[in-house]
Amino acid sequence: MKRVRAENPESTAHMIDIHCHILPGIDDGPLSIAESLVMVDQALADGIKTIVATPHTFNGVYTTPSEAVTGGVDSLNRILTDKNIRLRICPGAEVHTCDVFSRKIIDGLAGTINHTGKYVLVEFPFQTINPGTSEELFQLKLKGITPIIAHPERNILFQRDIDQLYDIVGMGCLVQITAMSITGELGTAAMGCAHTLLQRHLAHVIASDAHSPGSRPPILSNGVDAAADILGSMAEARKMVTDIPRAILCGDSIEIPDPLRPLEMKKKWWQVFR
Repeated sequence: MKRVRAENPESTAHMIDIHCHILPGIDDGPLSIAESLVMVDQALADGIKTIVATPHTFNGVYTTPSEAVTGGVDSLNRILTDKNIRLRICPGAEVHTCDVFSRKIIDGLAGTINHTGKYVLVEFPFQTINPGTSEELFQLKLKGITPIIAHPERNILFQRDIDQLYDIVGMGCLVQITAMSITGELGTAAMGCAHTLLQRHLAHVIASDAHSPGSRPPILSNGVDAAADILGSMAEARKMVTDIPRAILCGDSIEIPDPLRPLEMKKKWWQVFR
């Protein structure tokens, strides 16, 4: 399957949204092309030039085969080209951790991000982690595919015990948090967890998880600003919507900092006063 060339790939300024339900009528995202185009306008106004279409896949409601995603992406890109809109859509999927989900990904039933065969967005249930999930994630890593865990800050299990995420990151998975979680627009529990993930270096990418022009728009800048306050660095926050997503789109390897444990964080804080 062909990859989509990101808009102005030589630019390091524009933002890339790797988790967005932008394709019309394919899952619980926009109902029409008109709504998709409104979302495109919102994204452009926010400084986003590339969006990965990630419809729900194998979540018990939507199956969304890889061919349907590719067709939807091609169709929407043609419309954007015809309208001279300088934003590009790339193919992807938000794959639910159903039975043998790793095999479905390896067999191509669910697409990797931009068809590179290197990264895939994986969604856990919101209240638990399915048995055998760690082994499934490991199987993907053995095949050279890096799972990106979608919005774990909204999972009740991680909100109660974030330590369970260390092993998942330790095996080489990446973590995507949602911009609206960081700003508190998805509730205080999700916000608190997102902030902790940032502080402990357990979050690597910020995405919109947009579903509509109204309550869930494709806006990243507010989340980036909030993340910069938490990290104490706008440059580090910007990497989470520019450099790291760009490497994901291209299938390049990514170096991430080691996660911090609470004890390590406290030690670093006290060292300031030595």
